Amino acid sequence: RINFRSSKRIKMKTLKIEELSKNFGTTEVLRKINLDIDEGNFLVLLGPSGCGKSTLLNIIAGLETINEGSVFIDDYNVSNVEPKDRNIAMVFQSYALYPSMNVKENMIFGLKQAKTSKEKIEEQLEKVSKFLQVDQLLERKPSQLSGGQRQRVAIGRALVREPRIFLFDEPLSNLDAKLRVEMRREIKKLHQQLKTTVVYVTHDQTEAMSLGTNIAIMNHGVIQQNDTPETIYNKPSNTFVADFIGSPSMNLIKGNLKENSGKISFVASSSNLEIPIENYDFKDKSNLGDKEVFFGIRPEHIFFKKFNQNDFEINLRADLSEYIGHEQIMTFDLANQELLAKFPSTIKIDLAKETTLYFDLTQTSLFDSKTEERI
Repeated sequence: RINFRSSKRIKMKTLKIEELSKNFGTTEVLRKINLDIDEGNFLVLLGPSGCGKSTLLNIIAGLETINEGSVFIDDYNVSNVEPKDRNIAMVFQSYALYPSMNVKENMIFGLKQAKTSKEKIEEQLEKVSKFLQVDQLLERKPSQLSGGQRQRVAIGRALVREPRIFLFDEPLSNLDAKLRVEMRREIKKLHQQLKTTVVYVTHDQTEAMSLGTNIAIMNHGVIQQNDTPETIYNKPSNTFVADFIGSPSMNLIKGNLKENSGKISFVASSSNLEIPIENYDFKDKSNLGDKEVFFGIRPEHIFFKKFNQNDFEINLRADLSEYIGHEQIMTFDLANQELLAKFPSTIKIDLAKETTLYFDLTQTSLFDSKTEERI
């Protein structure tokens, strides 16, 4: 493995953002953002278009001013420090390579600007170009490269500088689907080998889940949840996160909680359908009786066979089938609400007929229907 780090540092917060807000005129783009990243972690900023994730990345880079709050790199307040003095490197969506320069000139441009010694430049270029397998392309111009090769050169230009933090702004969105998956794996391998600190912006949840050690999900300039991919998938903190993560997203069935001699169950709206949920991990068990809630279960936690002791058996009518190769997505009617389930495509399910299904009740989420927060 190549070690791009000369000295071992003790674990510290490489990046810390405190109470950060940003307005464009009267429009509030970021609201009281608090974030920190440990050395070597891979933080993904994920959210729909216009949620503020690229603005936040530009603020970390120093390309955008802030209205209030602070940005620290290695415990040093860089809020008013020029981009070139922040010891960060950015990889853009458009790669931003100079068309008139060849690969070698593009890769060492930043080092030359920083007046690095010739020996150091040659050493870094050789090491990084071999590592990224672009050492055969050094004399080519960007126009003679494929999308994946350009992406490698853009990453190489960032790598040669040995920055404290790498910033990626949707670096794969210009690539076709197959190449995107390949480059995603390359970036994952790169991070595993180099243990660098990365902040990565994307609106692609698969990219976020597969790459991030942590994901911060944003909406309307607010961080909705910042946690590991596992926690975000299994215990979304509100209905926005539950709906945003997963494909198809989590089923949210409207209904009420019912308490009967200490036992709690969920009753779907305008129906007699009752689902026992006494083993659910409630944040607060007070005032649960008759509370209006969303019962959340992911399509992949609905089965056609009983796997666990506590699986809940239910007969539902199948209304729609979507075949997508290795699997099929079935839509069922649950008390006049749509319920999606995901099955292998080898299973035959008849439409307009009752099918026996099993809910894995260890994998459910409950949200207050008024606040939309997890309960």
